[in-house]
Amino acid sequence: MMGAEVEAVSVLAWLAVLFFLQLSLWPFLRRACREFAYPVSWSVSILLFTLVSWYCGFAGLPVPLALLPFAVLLGIAAYRGEYSWEAFCRERRWVVLFLVAFGAMLEVRYVNSSISYAEKFMDHAFIASIMRIPVVPPLDPWFSGGYQNAYYYLGYWLFGTLGIVSGVPSTIVFNLALPTVFGLSAINLYAIGDLVMKRFKWLPLIGLVMFNPSFIWNFLSGKPVGSVFWDSTRTITNTINEYPLFSFTWGDVHPHVIGMFNQILLIFLLLYAWKRWGSLDTRGRGILICIAALGLGSAPAINTWDVLIYAPLILAFGLLIWYRNLGPTCKESKSSGHRGCFQEIIQVLKGAVQVSVRHIREGRPWEIAGEAWGFFLLTPPLAVLLYTPFYLQMRTQGVDGVGFVTLPTNPVEFLLVHGFFLAVLLVYCRKDIAARPYLLIIPGLVVAAGYASAGIALIPLVYLLVRKERDAVSFMAIIGLSILIVCEFLYLKDHMGDTYFRMNTVFKFYIGAWFFLATASLAIIGRWLDRIFPAAFPSRTASRVLTVLSIACLLSVPLLVPLDPPFRTSSLDGLSYLTTEHPGDLAAVTFLRTLPGNITLVEAECGDYSYCGRVSSFTGIPAVIGWPFHEFMWRGDMGGWYGQRVSDVRTIYEDPERTLPLMEKYNATLLYIGDLEREKYKVNITGLALPLIYENEGVAIYRRG
Repeated sequence: MMGAEVEAVSVLAWLAVLFFLQLSLWPFLRRACREFAYPVSWSVSILLFTLVSWYCGFAGLPVPLALLPFAVLLGIAAYRGEYSWEAFCRERRWVVLFLVAFGAMLEVRYVNSSISYAEKFMDHAFIASIMRIPVVPPLDPWFSGGYQNAYYYLGYWLFGTLGIVSGVPSTIVFNLALPTVFGLSAINLYAIGDLVMKRFKWLPLIGLVMFNPSFIWNFLSGKPVGSVFWDSTRTITNTINEYPLFSFTWGDVHPHVIGMFNQILLIFLLLYAWKRWGSLDTRGRGILICIAALGLGSAPAINTWDVLIYAPLILAFGLLIWYRNLGPTCKESKSSGHRGCFQEIIQVLKGAVQVSVRHIREGRPWEIAGEAWGFFLLTPPLAVLLYTPFYLQMRTQGVDGVGFVTLPTNPVEFLLVHGFFLAVLLVYCRKDIAARPYLLIIPGLVVAAGYASAGIALIPLVYLLVRKERDAVSFMAIIGLSILIVCEFLYLKDHMGDTYFRMNTVFKFYIGAWFFLATASLAIIGRWLDRIFPAAFPSRTASRVLTVLSIACLLSVPLLVPLDPPFRTSSLDGLSYLTTEHPGDLAAVTFLRTLPGNITLVEAECGDYSYCGRVSSFTGIPAVIGWPFHEFMWRGDMGGWYGQRVSDVRTIYEDPERTLPLMEKYNATLLYIGDLEREKYKVNITGLALPLIYENEGVAIYRRG
């Protein structure tokens, strides 16, 4: 177990790296992002560092070299006099917001830090493997001879490389990851509020800490807090419907959580580009395109499901930006009707192609960024280009196509998940509904067809779509509702079986829908509050008092609310619980973490979501097999490895005549024998020429060769 001093220094070193990356990039985003350059630079700098460090690993270069470009940028900005005390003071609200959000989630991890349940073993295993040997693609710690390119691993690379350059051990990195994502998400949400709202700009932040209606229902039903939380995310039968507060407090450093900050960043960039594109010069537009491409390109590498939402949105918003330049011409051509407008659009498209070709021929392809169609035309290909080697290396099973949902969501369950947002949007559209009630026939037909939940979501969607004028808030609501409706009719076929056929589809897409719907709904509530209360309410003094009270509440609640973790801790070291639960494994793992080189081990296998796989998880040293079903989901069973590896591990422990040949087959250099191995197998290594390199507290480790 690490001391408090080590943990404190680790947190400070981590924050120092984050601030270094952010400050180095901040001045160079001002031309594109203007007053939002400071908040945007947080997420963008981390994504850029991740990309550069990945290319360092790809080229076989030391990961710390990825800091060099940022040091150069910092030096250039300092030489130009970009930094000043006045400039920092103007941006202090963003610093305070990040540190408060980071600190609140850090407290949650402090009392619930154990790498001991759910998918935490997997998450730490990937991070530890990357930190131990940062190669591209990284080694798979649960499949000796395999690589992490069977899974979308960039989020793990992000935190693993930050751990390398900050000098923080992986067991603490694990508990700094979610506070970082939470802080970045808070900054990006507040930036959206600042962009689309005149007052009450902090309201979108509530989307990170609010419950869904199912939580309230379960709580009022008298269930214990632990069950209330869990059951509120399993409301829709045979699916998962997590929301941010649950995901962060549950504590898995999983791709769907890591990708949250990038999702919110992309939402901000889409809205910002739509609102501000016309006021930016060519250089500013080019920088904005690069930022959007970086976020979009990172999406499939962090959590592949996200790109299925944001790639179409990038194209759609690109067309909207383009149409803003085209729209007035068509609107003025009333006499020519739709046909005339269509002909004008064709002419504009031809002109766009001709201008783009001319820019390229004249050796000035960057000038395309300055055109109205630049965001639409350049962002997607640049996103692909940035990560092309990553995509080419991926060996995931993927999906087997798209299926049609024949068992739609029960409407009561649907409302228990999305009821709050739908209620706000229905009230928001009440005048539209009263003015054109006949449009209700559209959702009525969907309900009659047996898709009641889709019909409910379709009511506000129809009325938002037929409005003549739509703003950023309406766009967010339209997108969120569209995601819900699509999930009622279609699902992606994966390997979850017939019962849980749409589990992942609902799970992954609902998170994106939550951010769109929560932000839109809370922004609408902000508008209502703006009408109810005068501009001078609350007063500046009252605002400061409320801010202090909110911060105090946010920082105290994590320490007061019992989250009922398996092992309540007071440490940021994810292995601290082993001191009392598995002291023999802790001592052995501490020893193994000191061993250098590309080595492989054999440990017990006893299924997924168990204590098995713990040695490879805690050290990052690849095992012959860790959690087999996880590997099956990522790799399939090509070559029949699934049963073979499990059987071979048993044979290694129980048949001394085949121990060495099988260890050689998997290039395993270490044989780990602890209490779990003795419980699982009839261990027999009598007469084997395996040198004993470690023995303490019931654990013995042997080395082959």
